[in-house]
Amino acid sequence: MAKPTILLCTEGTYPFAGGGVSTWCDILCNELAEYEFVVYSVTGAPEVRLRYELPANARRLLHVPLWGVTQPADYVLAKVAPRELRARRKRTTRAVVETEFLPLLRRLLAGLAGAPAERDGRLLWELWRFFGAHDWRASWKSQAAWDLFSAELDGTQDATLEDLAAAFGWLYHCLMPLAAPLPRTELVHTTIAGFPGLAGIVSHYEWGTPFVVTEHGVWLRERYIAISADDFSPFAKRFLMDLSRYVGQANYACADVVAPVTDFNRRWELPCGVAAARIETIRNGIDPGLFRPRPKPARTAGRPTVVAAARVFPLKDMETMIRSAAVVRRELPDVQYLVYGSLDADPPYVERCRALIAELELDGTFEFAGHHPRPAELYADGDVCVLSSISEAFPYTVLEAMACARPVVATDVGGVTEALDGYGLVVAPRDHEALGQAVVTLLRDDLLRAQMGRQAREAVLSRFRVSSSVDGYRRLYERQLGREAIATVVEPVVVAPVVVAPVVVA
Repeated sequence: MAKPTILLCTEGTYPFAGGGVSTWCDILCNELAEYEFVVYSVTGAPEVRLRYELPANARRLLHVPLWGVTQPADYVLAKVAPRELRARRKRTTRAVVETEFLPLLRRLLAGLAGAPAERDGRLLWELWRFFGAHDWRASWKSQAAWDLFSAELDGTQDATLEDLAAAFGWLYHCLMPLAAPLPRTELVHTTIAGFPGLAGIVSHYEWGTPFVVTEHGVWLRERYIAISADDFSPFAKRFLMDLSRYVGQANYACADVVAPVTDFNRRWELPCGVAAARIETIRNGIDPGLFRPRPKPARTAGRPTVVAAARVFPLKDMETMIRSAAVVRRELPDVQYLVYGSLDADPPYVERCRALIAELELDGTFEFAGHHPRPAELYADGDVCVLSSISEAFPYTVLEAMACARPVVATDVGGVTEALDGYGLVVAPRDHEALGQAVVTLLRDDLLRAQMGRQAREAVLSRFRVSSSVDGYRRLYERQLGREAIATVVEPVVVAPVVVAPVVVA
């Protein structure tokens, strides 16, 4: 009997990058061996390398890069017969663009402006249907499309020509999944309510496929944070936020279940229109047999040591962590911070952090230690674990440190407080003084540190096992796949055959 197939949609994570979401994906695929996973991975560029060895039940990989290609035919449609691509270009006449594509583009712009009629995601499916028969580049790059776009947005929002060109380019690239062929699967599960979820929206309307959205960090919130911090014009920021809101709400509208990893995410999901009955929290879990208490190794024994496990990029707010090290050193001069994690996510940010380390004269105190060869053992290097993020979901690093009986000092973001619940110290984000003083409190009090560590380990054993988390998704899948098929009415549209060309990873 064939295994049910799940389209697992990711963005910038599994299987090409490390981090908590990738850990979650790897656990899900390995533990739910009774399902066949097709990994649908959205990335920023086509030049990526596998970071994870895909399990036997997840050998099909569909890769959709948003940038680094000038048109879908360069990559996502590379396996489609040249004859079919030529036919699509031939069909994309000026008349077709004006009578079929422009009405869709006009509705898209209305959706970005907040039109209630366009919040259900149906338009995104209609665009996918259109591009199943027509050429992406010829449609978007037509003079008629540019004239409509610039006329709709120019003059009312103080947009420069450069702003308009950039915004048009964002639509062209960020919506690239609508040019990608999709396999029909029994269920679509996206790890984020963003661009990868376009596959779930399309499948929802095309085949009535059950669609599950797992929220780790809230994509819309994190997009707002990143856009606000970037050096864009006011128009560009508004446009990107509108696009993010539109795509995020379309994910929510089409999802049968929104399954955040923390109750914190409900604060965003409910106002975005998700009914409480469709929200089901399934918290992360870990293997306490793998992550277990160990004595400090000789290289850190005898020196107060703070450890962190984090990819170095802005949401982790490493600058606050670095400044907290200066606070701790004032009272404990021999303290050391060891940060284990990738330095490749945002190289300019890494350099900014290194400059701050030098400015505060923390060389020898604060070290970016890179990849740890045995991740389950890195927490043993320290007496305390620290997390300084400005946005999180239900972070594995907190659970892992707890399982290793190391108390955590963390910022009050996402589900951190739900996890610690008295087994660590929580401070406000971006407050390096409070973060540093909390670390000092634990480093100076051996009894408190040991007590918190022991209680944290017990909490993982009773509440945060990986088996409990996986069973939650197993029950969710069974419930969705066991229901009656949705009777989705599809308007008759003449669409050329779509060729699905998965990458089979040996």
